[in-house]
Parts: sequence; C-alpha cells; structure tokens
Amino acid sequence: MRTFLALLFRNRLAALGAVVLCLVVVLTLITPFLPLQDPDVTATADRFKRPFTPGHLLGTDHLGRDLLSRLLWGTRLSLAVGFTAALLAATIGSAIGIAAGYFGGRTDNIIMRLVDMLMAFPYILLALAIVAALGPGLMNALIAVAAVNIPFFARNIRGVTVGLAGQEFVDAARLCGMGHTRIILTELLPNVLPVIIIAMSTTVGWMILETAGLSFLGLGSQPPQADLGSMLGEARSALITSPHTSIVPGLMIFVIVMSINLLGDGVRDALDPRLRSGALSRPLAATRIDRKGAVPPAGDDLLAIQDLETQFHVGRRVYRAVNRANLTVAPGECVGVIGESGSGKSVTALSVMGLVASPPGVITGGAVRFKGDDLIGMPYEKLRRKRGDRVAYIFQDPLSTLHPLYRAGDQLAEAIRSHHAISRKEARARAIDLFRAVRIPNAQSRIDNYPHEMSGGMRQRVGIAMALANEPDVIIADEPTTALDVTVQAQILSLLDDLRRERGMAIIFITHDFGVVGQLCDRIAVMYAGRIIEEGPTKDVLSAPAHPYTKRLIACVPELGQGRRELAAIPGLPPAVDRLPEGCAFAERCDRARDVCRSGEVVLSGTAPRAVRCLFPEEVVA
Repeated sequence: MRTFLALLFRNRLAALGAVVLCLVVVLTLITPFLPLQDPDVTATADRFKRPFTPGHLLGTDHLGRDLLSRLLWGTRLSLAVGFTAALLAATIGSAIGIAAGYFGGRTDNIIMRLVDMLMAFPYILLALAIVAALGPGLMNALIAVAAVNIPFFARNIRGVTVGLAGQEFVDAARLCGMGHTRIILTELLPNVLPVIIIAMSTTVGWMILETAGLSFLGLGSQPPQADLGSMLGEARSALITSPHTSIVPGLMIFVIVMSINLLGDGVRDALDPRLRSGALSRPLAATRIDRKGAVPPAGDDLLAIQDLETQFHVGRRVYRAVNRANLTVAPGECVGVIGESGSGKSVTALSVMGLVASPPGVITGGAVRFKGDDLIGMPYEKLRRKRGDRVAYIFQDPLSTLHPLYRAGDQLAEAIRSHHAISRKEARARAIDLFRAVRIPNAQSRIDNYPHEMSGGMRQRVGIAMALANEPDVIIADEPTTALDVTVQAQILSLLDDLRRERGMAIIFITHDFGVVGQLCDRIAVMYAGRIIEEGPTKDVLSAPAHPYTKRLIACVPELGQGRRELAAIPGLPPAVDRLPEGCAFAERCDRARDVCRSGEVVLSGTAPRAVRCLFPEEVVA
C-alpha cells in the first residue's frame, strides 16, 4: 500500500486530483452536520439573490432556495449515484467478462455477440430508452447509467481473462480438482482485479456526467430533490439574467469530473507493473548522487574511475551494479573492458558522464576525474558541456540511438551545433566531412538519409561520426560491433584504430570478444560482479591469465581450425548483485577456491601494470 501511494503521488496531477476529490467527499460527508438552511424550503421573495448576500453565501435560485445548501446536498447525491452506478457496472460487467473469457467457445461467442449488440447503440440514447421504459426517477437513472456501461467492463475484462485462462496456474488448479467457481474466485479474480479498479477509476467521472445529463433532461432526480444535473436544468432559463445559478453546479461538476479523471490516470499508472519496476519513470537529466565517505584525490590520468560505486534502488532492494571499480586511461590509449553480461561494464561506462537512469540508479561512492575535475556531482550545465564534446559515447545499438524521424545528417549537425556556435551550412559541411572520415560512401547524398534507409554498418558509422563530431579526448565504445557481421566489424575496428592513432584519442572499449580486444586494445580490464578482477597489458593477460575467471573466459573462445581442446563453459551463474557473497564473488564457481576465499575482503594486488583480485591466482603476478 505504501508503494502504491508513493507511485500515485509521484504524479503531481494525480495527487492534485486525489486531494481535491478527498476535500469534496469530506465536505459532502459532513454536510448533515453543517449549519445549512433546508435545501427544499422556498422563499419567493428572495429569488435570484446574488452570491455573498447576507445569509446566502452562493446566492439563491429561482424559488429563493439557498444555493450552498442545495449544492452540497446535490453533490452528495450525485457522488453517491455515480459511485454506485460504477460499482454495479463493474460488478456485473466483470462477471460477464470473466465468464466469457474463462469458458470460451460457444459461451464466449453468445455472450460477446450480445455485448456487441448493446455497444452498437450510442450510450446516451440507450440510457434514454431505459429511463423511458422504467419511468423518470433517480433510481431508474442509476440503473440506466449502470446498464449502458456494463458492455465496456465486459469487453475489457474478457480480453484480460482470455490471456489468463490458458496460463499454467489455471491448468494446475484444474488438475488439483478445483471447480470452476473456485478457480474464478481464487485464481482469475485476483489477477483481473487491478484492471477492474483501473476501469472503474477512469469511468466514474463519465457516469457522474451521464447521471447529470439525465437529471438535466428531467429524467433523473425529481423536484424538490436536488442533484447537480437537476440544478443545471432548473437554472438554464435564467442563464443570462442570473448566471450564478448555472455556474455554481456547473463548476462543481467540472471539479469533480476533472479530479476523478486525474486520479484515475494516476491509479492506472500506479498499478502498472512497469511503473512499479521503474521502467516508465522519467529519468533525471543526470544520475542522482548520494556519495558516502571520502572522495579519492585527483591524479595525472586523462580519465580516472576511482572506487566508483553505482547502485540501483528498486523498492527495498539495493543492486550493487558497480562495486568500487577502478580504471584509468591515458591519451592515445585503448583499454578493453571485458566480462559476462551483467558484470557491470555498461553501467560503469554510463556512470562516467552521469547517464545511468535515475530512478532507480544512484552513484553512492567514488569519483570519476577528467583531467583532474570530478565529473560526479559536477553542476549539470558544466557536465552537459562535456558530454559529447570532451567525452563521447558510442552506443551498442545505433538504430535505437538515432532518431527515426530525423535525417542522419541533421542529427549529426545538431550534435555539433549544441556545443559550438556555427551556422547550419557550416555544420552540414562538417557532417559531410565526418561521413567521409568514417568511410561512408557517397557522403554528399547519404547525409540526407533517414536511419532506416541505412544498413547496420552504416548506422554504426554514423554513431561513430557523432562521437567524433567535436573531436573529444575520450571515446567510450559500448560493444559497437556486436550486431555487425564479421566483415563490417573488421572495418569498424580498423577505423577506430586509425582514428585513435591519428587524433590521439583515448578509447574505453567494452566488449565480450577477446578477438576484438586482441586486435584493438593496449590493456585489458576484466570485470566480474561489478569489480575489476584482473588488469594488465593485452598480450600478457591473453597469453597468461592470472585470475581463474579470466582463464575460463578465454577457454570458452573457440580456436578456428584447431580442434585440439574441449570448450568448457563456466559452471554456475554470476551472483545476484543485490545479494553479493562475502569474500570473492567468483568463489562458488571457482575450482581453486578455499575457505579463506569466502570470507574477508579480496583486494586487487600485483605489480604495475599487472594486477589481480585473487588469493590463489593461476600464476604469480610479476
């Protein structure tokens, strides 16, 4: 319940709707105890008194009745009728929808065809026909409004039930000997209930309007009984001479319906499992910072990741995606970061420029220094000027990075003009030069292509061109060749290597491929469970891996044309980062682990430039 309210009040409009509706409901509940005049007592001598007249705060109507008293009693009645009609329609319609979806076949066909027949009539005409058959009266209006909304609930709930009826848990309930009624009440209804609540929250306002409409036509509440619709109907003849008699009930209807609709949208979002997981939350412009402990001092490296800690806070769970990671890169150097999926490579890279989505991401410790300046906690405007200008990022999937509705050249020109005050013509010329630099043929014509008109390799080259647009000092490449074929991958790697040597840029290259690392990188950093567990020159690490995890990773790489060794997968799974074990995180999967590995901190030790986080490495690190 606390999580639901937190999600609900995160939406400011929904919170406003909830507060206003609560005030209206409380006001109607205490109406019998307020010192109000009798709403039905007439006083023709006091007809059409203006608002703020002594004794009549909101004035009087055409019979001299107090508008404030009639408004509160009428609001009380309209809310009661609207909520009752919504409850009746939801109960009956949901029962019909669940029965049709669960039993299926001929039952479903007959029920839904009848529902379709009802939905073929306009709502208001069908309601008028029902009231005409039953006779005017508030109770008959309630029945009519509930009846015309039953098909809406039936069709929506039937669609959800059809998807649930074939699930394994329903089959298991049948195999256990449970009857149809019990399955519906204990298995289907709890899963359908959130949808019913959402449908009710979004239709109550409409039902109040329908009831008010029938009363406005004289088919709902009958004199002297007042509801908001009948008050409007009685005041329409005096709309010009005494507009307050129409404005008062009309404004109350507007306030009630708007607050219900805003609250309904909030309820719908709060019950959405994607929002509860944080998937639909709008991320902040930069990752939230909540650092604890001392900030490491600055060094002489171009880019230095120092004791970085990045976590994801989802409910009460804390996922330690990056756990005190350290990594440096010098000008003109290429450092490869390798490890299994979920080891923290991409989160580490995204943390550099505060690109981890918040919520739920939080940087809780360490520092990221670029030329001595700490990027973590840097004012946003200053950080934004460095993004894409001094530190650029090549994302893994260029199709999702590039906007599908804008030409590739326009997006590249925007990346330049956002950091430099140049004209559109100059930016376009610069974009064409960049297209040629990344070896895109026919750059002059390709500049006007949309992303979907390009191949995967071409889109990746556009992504590289965007990273190079402002001649950055550091490029972070997050698996930029994963989705490419071998030929295009080789071309991209050769291009990055040439650009690095020509321009002296530093590259952090994230990949799963040891072949790519061997071709491009000067040093390797191996990550596991959010930590760097081995680091060293590429040739040394590949030829003589020190950490058992690194050795196992390399053993998983096939040797083309050799066939002299067996490919052995690493047993087990990486640990859940919200429940990291004490000691070495790889101990449960390691054949060299001992009891001492499972307790106490295992530090990164060795002599530069080699380092390993292991108590019993494969070989002594020199």
